[in-house]
Amino acid sequence: MTRTSKDCMPAQRSIVICGGAFAGLALALALRQGLGRDIPVIVADPALASKPSRDPRATAIVAACRRLFEALGVWGQIAPTAQPITDMVVTDSKLDDATRPVFLTFAGNVEPGEPFAHMVENRYLIDALVARAEAEGIELRATAVASFDSRADGVDVTLADGTIIEASLLVAADGARSKLRERAGIATHGWDYDQSGIVVTVGHERDHNGRAEEHFLPAGPFAILPLTGKRSSLVWTENRTEAARITALGDDEFHGELEQRFGLHLGEVKALDKPRAFPLGYFVARSFIAERLALIGDAAHVIHPIAGQGLNMGLKDVAALAEVVVDAARLGMDLGQADVLERYQRWRRFDTMAMGVATNSLNFLFSNESTLLRTVRDIGLGLVDRTPPLKSLFIRQAAGLSGEVPRLLKGEAL
Repeated sequence: MTRTSKDCMPAQRSIVICGGAFAGLALALALRQGLGRDIPVIVADPALASKPSRDPRATAIVAACRRLFEALGVWGQIAPTAQPITDMVVTDSKLDDATRPVFLTFAGNVEPGEPFAHMVENRYLIDALVARAEAEGIELRATAVASFDSRADGVDVTLADGTIIEASLLVAADGARSKLRERAGIATHGWDYDQSGIVVTVGHERDHNGRAEEHFLPAGPFAILPLTGKRSSLVWTENRTEAARITALGDDEFHGELEQRFGLHLGEVKALDKPRAFPLGYFVARSFIAERLALIGDAAHVIHPIAGQGLNMGLKDVAALAEVVVDAARLGMDLGQADVLERYQRWRRFDTMAMGVATNSLNFLFSNESTLLRTVRDIGLGLVDRTPPLKSLFIRQAAGLSGEVPRLLKGEAL
């Protein structure tokens, strides 16, 4: 795309999104839905050259974010490959305990017939988003954003292929190591957990029946998340050194470590892909905005996976930013002006900080071998399990349906 005319009104200029993963593509679709085709939306990411996606991971999509995908017209394509989570159990034990007592159970519905979450394999979700973006006429550029120059009335975005786009707004959806965030001089605060999350897909003899399991072990949570068929996705937390040792094991040795934690309740279990370890940490950008720039997803925040909310928080950013921008357009405002972006920041920062505090507290409470803390947490889990109103509150929170919910997360089109 070539440079647009200097005579264009700011609200009619392009919106450029740097990052073509879940958040960036979902935002592009939401903006196209709310703004129509008069305002060009461009997504730039070298990874867009790889089609179909080869991402082997899977993600829990909570009910609110499923509603977002439905409103954007992509859930129908994803649904046949998605596994509803119909039930969830939480246990707390030591690694060598003979039994794992269940302290908390969740029924899977937030509304009749609506599970509180689905497991979706990343490659299917990415491919569905790309296909929908192409069908909607969104410009997908398989190149990076090289630089940008913000000013009072717009932002000049230079792509790695030399193209210069004059835009009203630039969105950083380029991940935890965001180059745009760094170039804008936005600092982050947070810390490293000295933990890694081991991710692997396993097959098992018996059907999981849609049940998710979270085993709290001294090293951290061991989550078994159901996929379609007799398969599950594991998110397995260990300290950094132990995770490196486990992922370096041969197949037989790894199977022994896996079976010790997974158990035999679903019969014989087998790893279906190579286990990979990802370092875990927590950080939040000190600002979610700069001049003509908004951060979304991992560019704005990274949290511990203990609550399975990382991607869903990014999709909440998408829903909030899209609603703010579309509302501004309907009022004839400049889409990238400071007060528009400030509204987005106010909407998302408190929720982000609250979720960060919650996941940090959960990680401290459950990733240790303290007998006292184990007793306290087990009493707490038991109280929640025996208090239906409190349990219902937890389910709605986990499903992303509490607080001030953007329209897309209610399933309402913009």
